[in-house]
Amino acid sequence: MNTLSIITTKLKIQIALAAVLALALLPAVVSAHGGEEHVVGTVTKISDTSVTVKTTAGKMVEVGFDAKTTTYARAKMPAQKTDVKVGDRIVIHAVEVNEKLVAHTVELGGATTAAKTK
Repeated sequence: MNTLSIITTKLKIQIALAAVLALALLPAVVSAHGGEEHVVGTVTKISDTSVTVKTTAGKMVEVGFDAKTTTYARAKMPAQKTDVKVGDRIVIHAVEVNEKLVAHTVELGGATTAAKTK
């Protein structure tokens, strides 16, 4: 083998190793916000401690609230838990705590269904 052939082979090996490393790290990059689960859908039930969401896949998911860590927003403006209404479109970023989902952030869509009908 001549010097050019050796350099070319080493370069090919380095590129292949970089590609394998990139593919191995891809799941860590793709995971949602550091292990948070996204719940996207429409609010079907609300209580003082949780919200039930019918997801876009048609699944009913209950997500708990944590007074210390849950934040709320509507149209990128701060909101409160009392702003969450049945019929709202919602995106929740939640973490699993003791086998239950607990909201970290709650993002509300536009006006509620009730407000639109008035």
